[in-house]
This record gives sequence, C-alpha cells and structure tokens, in this order.
Amino acid sequence: MKRCPQCGREYDNSMSFCLDDGAELLYGPAVLSEPGADATGEFLEPATAILSAGGMPPSGGASHRDEATQILGSETHEIERLDRGIQSESEPTSQSAHSAASSGGRVGFDKRLFAAPLLFAVMILGVFFGYRYFASTNQIESIAVMPFVNGSGNSDVEYLSDGMTETLIRSLSQLPNLNVKSRSSVFRYKGKDTDAKTIARELGVQAILNGRVVQSSEGVSLTLELIDAASDNVLWAEKYDRRSSDLVALQNEIARDVSTKLRLKLSGADEQKLAKRYTTDSDAYRLYLQGRFYWNKRAGRDFEKSVAYFRQAIEKDPSFALGYVGLADYYGDKEREKAKENVNRALALDDNLAEAHGTLGYQYMLDYDWTAAERHMKRALDLDPKNNVELYRWNGQRLMMLGRYDEALEAYRRALEIDPNSSPVHFIYGSCLVASGQLDKGIEYLENTIKADPSFVWSHSQLSFAYRFKNNYERAVEERAVAQELLGEMENAKLTRESFAKGGRDGYLREMIRQGVNPDGITGGMRTASAHAILGEYDKALDTLELGATKGEFWLFQIKFDPAYEPIRGNPRFQALLKKFDASS
Repeated sequence: MKRCPQCGREYDNSMSFCLDDGAELLYGPAVLSEPGADATGEFLEPATAILSAGGMPPSGGASHRDEATQILGSETHEIERLDRGIQSESEPTSQSAHSAASSGGRVGFDKRLFAAPLLFAVMILGVFFGYRYFASTNQIESIAVMPFVNGSGNSDVEYLSDGMTETLIRSLSQLPNLNVKSRSSVFRYKGKDTDAKTIARELGVQAILNGRVVQSSEGVSLTLELIDAASDNVLWAEKYDRRSSDLVALQNEIARDVSTKLRLKLSGADEQKLAKRYTTDSDAYRLYLQGRFYWNKRAGRDFEKSVAYFRQAIEKDPSFALGYVGLADYYGDKEREKAKENVNRALALDDNLAEAHGTLGYQYMLDYDWTAAERHMKRALDLDPKNNVELYRWNGQRLMMLGRYDEALEAYRRALEIDPNSSPVHFIYGSCLVASGQLDKGIEYLENTIKADPSFVWSHSQLSFAYRFKNNYERAVEERAVAQELLGEMENAKLTRESFAKGGRDGYLREMIRQGVNPDGITGGMRTASAHAILGEYDKALDTLELGATKGEFWLFQIKFDPAYEPIRGNPRFQALLKKFDASS
C-alpha cells in the first residue's frame, strides 16, 4: 500500500500521486498508533521502529521485504546478500549459545546484536530514499496526448474534445525539453481501443495522457489520466469541473498541471508560454475550436463551414490573433489578398506567432518574393523549431519551387520525423521526387502513400499527373476521377471516365479543359495549361500560365520539368515565367 504524507489517504501501489492534494505517495501504512508499535499495536524491534517512525516499511517480515524488493529491483539482491551476512555475523555461535544456556539463559550484551539491525535499517533507508529520490525526479521527456473522448453523447460537441486536445498539444509543444507527438500522429488512434503500451511503443514516447470531456448545461467536466508507458501505472489522475465561461482558464490550468506531473523543469519564459492566453473570451475560444475542427477536414463541404466560425470568433474578440490566422489559412491560395490581410492583422496583435509567420511566408512564396518568404519561414522555425510539421512542409515547398530538391526532401524528412503518418507530407515528398526527375520512385512513393491513406485527395491528383508523364493515360484518368469522387464531384468523375472511354487521350484532355478548374483546387489552371500544350494549343497554354502567375499559382513551378512544355521552352513568354523561380534574379 501507499499513503499520502499530507492527508493520509491510502492507495494501491499503481498510483504515484494523491488525487486530493497532488502530493507524492509514500510506501507504508497510513497511520501508526505510536512510535515503536506497528499498526496492529504489536511492539517492534528497535531497527524496525526506526524505519516505521520514518514512514518506511519494516525491514523484517516477509510482506514488507517483498514490497521493498519490488521497489528496489536489482539493487535488492545486493541488499539481501548483505542482510544474510549481517544475520550470520550476529547469530550466536554454538559455544556462546551453550554458555548462555549454562548460565540460566542470561546472555551478556553484544553490541553486534544492536548494531546489525540498525545498520540494515540505515542501508534500507538510504537505498530506498535514494531510489525514491531519483525515480521521482526523473523528468518525462516524451508524451502523446491522445484524442480526448467525447463523453457527452452528442456528436455536435466533438469539436470540443478535439479542440481541447489540440490546444494542449500546442501548449506543451512550446516547451524545449519535451517531445510532444503531433496532432496527426495521435488522431489516427481516435476511436480505436489500443492499449497504452502499444501506443507508446509505436510512437516512441514515455507517457500517455488520456482525457474524457463531458459538456452539459452546467458546464464542462474533464477527467485526465497520465500513464507511465513502461509500467502501465497511472502516475496521476485528476478531474476538473468548470463552468463554460471558465474554459480558457481551464486550458491553461491543464497545461500547467500536466507539465508539473511530468517533472519538467521550466524557466520563467517557459512558464509564461504555458500561461499565455490568446483570448479571455470563452465564447470566442469555442468558436475558434469549431473553426479548426472543420478546417482540419481540409476539403469539401465540412471544410467550407470553418470560415463562418473563424469570423464569429473574431467578432466576439477582435484582438484574438489566432482567429485571424484561422481565416488566413482558410483563404489560403484561393483568395490571397484576404489571406494576407488576416495574417498581417494577426502579426500586428502578436508578432511571436510561429504559425502566422509561416502562413505569411507561404503567401510570399505565391508572390514569388523569395527574400520575404525565406525571412518569415526562418522566423517561424526559430519560434517553433521542434514540433510544427506544417512549417517544415511549407519550407520544403519553398525550396522545391526554387529547384533546390535535395534541401526540400531534407525538410520533408524532418517533418516526417515529427509525424511519420502525415499524409500531406508524404504526398508532397512524392511530388518532390517527381519534380526532381525521379519519376518511377515518385510514382511508387505516391502509390504507397495512397495505400496508407486512400482518402487523401491530393495523393490521387498528383499520381494522375505523374502517370501522364509516362503516357499512361488509363491510370491518369482513373486517379483523377477518384480524386473528384473524394471531393464529392460525382458528375465530373463520371464525365472524366466517359471522355477517355469515348475519345481516348484527346477526349480526356478536352474534358479537362472544359471542366476548367482542377478538382483539388491547388493545381488550379496548371493542368488546363498542360492539356492545351499537349494538344498543340501553345498560345492558349501560355495565356493560362500567365494568368496563373498573376494569381500566384503554387504549382506554376512545374513548368520547369513538365515535358508538355518542351515545344515552347524557348518562347520568350515562357522564359519570363521561368525567371520567376530564380531567386537570384
């Protein structure tokens, strides 16, 4: 058994901290009747009394020795060896025993009889406290914050459990001495009954944090449980019952409590990061969480819902910088002026937002302003060098646009070290292999990416592009149609397949031009331009490329390696477009 040294509450051996006051639990009985007596009132030997008075388990008695063995592990063998030596030394020889018997049982005082148990007690005390000291002060350096369970029974509040998880991941990720697994790494376990040891082994972490959120008319209830992955023991558990208006303060409280239980040594700057509040309005915070919940869908109708929540969050709190970042991320490269306007508002409110600098750096990439893009990307990575997958992905894209493929692939590998399961990073890694001339390797990589995540639209779209390079139009058509289906464009997918079945390559290219806008929304008119070029309509191809350049098309850089443009590569208009991707010009 363990007990709390402050309140005396008893726990079994799997617990490490008191649920009432958070104090570290100690081994031993909760209450002793008096020094020199055990909990049953029986008189204790001198050395045993010394140990018990210190709140430690007695050294005699099989049950207490077993408990000490569990605590000390391999060190116990040495203690037991010494113990046997002490006992054999203190046992009376046959001669002294005979003398004692012949003298009527009166034995003279032997200092060893007192010193031996005392020495053993001191040894046990020293080793036990030494072990407890080092074990309890060992800092946990890696953790996976698992998706909090929505215990409300209402799918409409799923955003709250997801959002609180993401917020905690974001807060803990800012601490320099802690490796926190990214959102996409942990969310693949959502809804799955996977045990903590398996998760810890697959993610390579020391601890798992589980949570359960229940929202009711009275407020929010959150239960947390921190698990030691090696032993599967619960290190700490806590329940928080708060009013809905206290939601922002609750998030800060959770981050502080978790960092304390992880034994993190925080500097003043670290503590300020944990205590930072981006808004004091709980309604604005809720709306932001709903916006991020839908933005994480990345595409389709659910994704489109995010913009309304971001706007409402800002209306509630016009100083909420993260709300403006959310809007900027939504607008992305679709409405670039709005994206830049909102991210600049965010930075005016808080210049230390890594995600805001990253978003602005991405926008400068689409302006083909390489100096400004590099400045903001570097600033973002300086602010968040450890755990932000998106920043490394964006920086890799900047390098890829400039033709610095080896550096781009290295940036993507760094992103995959943080999150080995990120479909967006795997997709762009395969795209970079294709761009760098490693066509077969790129196709194989994209096919494996699709096997791992068949629902990721962009992988299918990019694989369609790569198959066209090999003149494998049958596969190119099918992958494009699958991408359209994943976006809910069933009619376009049907027409894509029919166009090829009836008109072959040219029929498919004509249908691509007719549809006008690519299904994935990120290659934009670039596929249309390449279709014109393959069909020999070079002026229309150049017109489409130049229009894309004025809009800031990310995928415009593909003109550097797309074989469709070989016949017009020497055209002055085409050469002017190529210069946009020369950082020295």
